[in-house]
Amino acid sequence: VDVAVTGIPMDTATSNRPGSRFGPRAIRAISGSLSWGRPWPWDIDPLEVLNIVDYGDCQFDYFDPVSITPFIKKHISTILEGGATALIFGGDHYITYPVIQAYAEHHGPVSLIHFDAHSDTWEDDADKKHVDHGTMFWYAVKQGLVDDKHSAQIGLRTTNDDPLGFNIFDARYVHEHGPAQVAQKVKEVVGDRKVYLTFDIDCLDPLYAPGTGTPVCGGLSTHQALEIVRGLEGINIVGADVVEVAPAYDVGEITAFAGATLATEFLCLFAANPHRKQD
Repeated sequence: VDVAVTGIPMDTATSNRPGSRFGPRAIRAISGSLSWGRPWPWDIDPLEVLNIVDYGDCQFDYFDPVSITPFIKKHISTILEGGATALIFGGDHYITYPVIQAYAEHHGPVSLIHFDAHSDTWEDDADKKHVDHGTMFWYAVKQGLVDDKHSAQIGLRTTNDDPLGFNIFDARYVHEHGPAQVAQKVKEVVGDRKVYLTFDIDCLDPLYAPGTGTPVCGGLSTHQALEIVRGLEGINIVGADVVEVAPAYDVGEITAFAGATLATEFLCLFAANPHRKQD
């Protein structure tokens, strides 16, 4: 197995509308409409290049919140120790924190490419160890899991006066400079370092992704996001996720469809990774 697709149906860390625990099933259900041919406009078909399995969903005890983080970390560690990488469907964005714990333990500190309306780097009280989908990357940097100086955040449009060392390409930058320039700048930031890509669906404007817990106006279009992702071809991507798809607030499944399409693009990035071990 090269890629294990797995869901982490947790949404107890949300600060606004819950419901992303149903994101994995929604993304899986709509993905059937994407399986009829090679993804456009790629020259590579990930289904022909990669051995991909659906590894099911991470199991954890909803009634014991303190135990959830180590459950998720162990689940991802099992995938990595088996020689595969993970494509993950959330769940709220907190799930990326234990995922990155597993990745950093396996690969060392990773560079993060983070698509989001929110920075998720708000300072927290480290003694309280909150389970919060807005602080987990602050923890990840402070604990040495993420190399913020060689990481990028794309699409941000909420205020955080202390963004740590992240290279930020906010929504205005994307609208003014276009996807091609953003992708090139991000590739310069991460270089050939190992990259984990995380995509909060609220990076997209609510017009394109209404089915999410914390929508923010002024975001990226689906076209802009897809073109940036395609422009990242050649990065040393070792893992990826799509999070915060909340079907209860969706319209015509367009948010789930966007999530599934992005996930397909991530498979293309996996397949095109020049650093990937090949049989």
